[in-house]
Amino acid sequence: MNQDKLWIEALKFNERGLIPAIAQDHRDGTVLMMAWMNRDSLQKTLETGEVHYWSRSRSELWHKGATSGHIQKLKGLYYDCDADALLLKIEQVGDVACHTGARSCFFNAVPLKF
Repeated sequence: MNQDKLWIEALKFNERGLIPAIAQDHRDGTVLMMAWMNRDSLQKTLETGEVHYWSRSRSELWHKGATSGHIQKLKGLYYDCDADALLLKIEQVGDVACHTGARSCFFNAVPLKF
């Protein structure tokens, strides 16, 4: 195995072989979305420089933006201290990450009372 990819072996995928991946705008830090990756989607992302996820509903690799044109170009990749979550710093082409047409999937604010 390539020494540069030994870190992948340290990752803790869940029982379905998946790991959560948070996509964050590399310029301003906005959290754009969360999706799932497996080893294949991670490898494809590293090979192409464009983000691929695993679609749980379709049980297949999902090239983000393949149909909409809103692809994600990988600019940085990090894993957390427990090695069970990924942070993808990306350039969001078209500035739309959410399937609703919003920039970010996190637009539902919860009212807080304290």
